[in-house]
Amino acid sequence: MEGDCLSCMKYLMFLFNFFIFLGGACLLGVGIWVIVDPTGFREIVAANPLLFTGAYIMLAMGAMLFLLGFLGCCGAIRENKCLLLFFFMFILLIFLAELSAAILAFIFRENLTREFFTKELKKHYLRNNDTDVFSSTWNSVMITFACCGVNGPEDFEAIPHLPYSSLEKVTPEACCQRELQSREGMFVNKEACLTGVERFQNRQGCYTVILNSFETYVYLAGALAIGVLAIELFAMIFAMCLFRGIQ
Repeated sequence: MEGDCLSCMKYLMFLFNFFIFLGGACLLGVGIWVIVDPTGFREIVAANPLLFTGAYIMLAMGAMLFLLGFLGCCGAIRENKCLLLFFFMFILLIFLAELSAAILAFIFRENLTREFFTKELKKHYLRNNDTDVFSSTWNSVMITFACCGVNGPEDFEAIPHLPYSSLEKVTPEACCQRELQSREGMFVNKEACLTGVERFQNRQGCYTVILNSFETYVYLAGALAIGVLAIELFAMIFAMCLFRGIQ
C-alpha cells in the first residue's frame, strides 16, 4: 500500500510540475512579446521604468518557473532527493515572492485610480515634447488606443500649448484621429482636429478605453495567478511527501 501511495504521489508530483513548466513557458512568452512587440507596447515599456522593470521581472519569473518545472519533473520521475529538495526550496521562495507582490499590488491599488492619473497628467504632461519621457509615453498610449487624456480632451484645457505651435489650442496632436493607430499613421484631418473640430478628434478618455480593453484579461490574469499559487502550493506538499517517502 505504501509503495502504491508513493507511486501515486510521484505521478501527481510530475503532473503538477508539468503545469508549472507550462505556466513558466507562458510567462516567458508574454514577457518576450511585451518587450519585442512592434505595435507600440515596446516603446511604452521602454519609456516607463516601472513597466520596463515589470517586463523583465516577468521574463525572469517565467524562466525560473520553466526551469523549476523541468527539475521537478525530473526529480519526481527519477526519485532524486537532491533535485526534490532543490525544487522545494526554490518553489517556496517564488511562492513567497508572488504572494508579497500580490499584497503590495492590493495595498497600492489606489495609485491606479482615474483621479491619480488625471492629476499626474495635468502636472507633468508637456504635449508634443517627445524629449520628455512622461509626455512621450502618454502620446504613445493615446495614439495606440485612439483615446485622449484620462477622461477626454477636457483634461488638456489647463495645460499650456507649446509656443511654437500655431494651430494647437487645447487638444494635443496625439488626440487627432489617424488612419492607422501608430506614430507613422496619416492624420484624417490634423488642422481641423487641432482647431477644435470634434469629429476629427478621439473623444474617449484613455482610462475607460484601456479598462474596457483589458477588463477580461485582468480577471483572467487574476484567476491564472490564483491557479499558479495553488499549483505551487500542492507541488511543494507533494515534493516534501515524496522526499520523505524515498528510501
